Amino acid sequence: MVGKAAVKGNLDQDMVYNTAIFGIVGGIIGARLVHVVDNWNIYGDDPGRILAIWTGGIGLWGGILGGWLGGAAYARFSKAPVGRLMDIAAPAMFVGQTIGRLGDIINGEHWSRALDAGWGWYFTHPDSPARIGAERFFGDPERPVHPAVVYEIIWNMIGLFVITKLKGKLQPAGALWMVYITWYSVGRFGIQYLRLDDVKFWGLQEAHLIAIGVLAFTIPYIVLKVRWSQSVINGDGDDDNRGAGRRKRDRQRQQART
Repeated sequence: MVGKAAVKGNLDQDMVYNTAIFGIVGGIIGARLVHVVDNWNIYGDDPGRILAIWTGGIGLWGGILGGWLGGAAYARFSKAPVGRLMDIAAPAMFVGQTIGRLGDIINGEHWSRALDAGWGWYFTHPDSPARIGAERFFGDPERPVHPAVVYEIIWNMIGLFVITKLKGKLQPAGALWMVYITWYSVGRFGIQYLRLDDVKFWGLQEAHLIAIGVLAFTIPYIVLKVRWSQSVINGDGDDDNRGAGRRKRDRQRQQART
């Protein structure tokens, strides 16, 4: 997705992929760091396990923020257009997060609050971590609970639709990324109340606190800096789509002349 968007936006693909490598490395480091902090009661007694990422244990928030910082730092160092790179990455982030959450379903991860409605679910595989949580909190490994991961997938897909519609309609560069991460933060904050992660303070879990921190930055940015692009103000529609259409027509005219 990002590669195709780079071609469409006339961005150097090598630069885009190099930036992605640093984003991936930053994401892995950030994902592990957030997990370790959230489970310090485990790692504090055995620091040697902190680097043992192959044993499992990552936090999605850390992956998003670490990847953002890693990719943006490399792009700025390389004098690449940071904002444009962020924008083309935003739709792919929603898709990637959704794929990751599907993996969570397969693995039976994350503990959720009990639910008596018809869409509550439970896991039948005897080794599923979800059964451990249900047994611990409700005394029944097959107690139906909220499919919180499914809620997040739905929220992500709606967000993907929204930012796809906004593509090319916002300025400055980087605005689409800010909408993406704001959208995710709002949804994650609400959905997190249905999960049974450790409470840090004020009834808030680690993911709540990170979402608040992100929103404290992105909402003022959107309010103060993000505007409709000139094409929208002029009633011309989507810059990217119309620009691509014009380029295609120009090529066709050129071919007709030759």
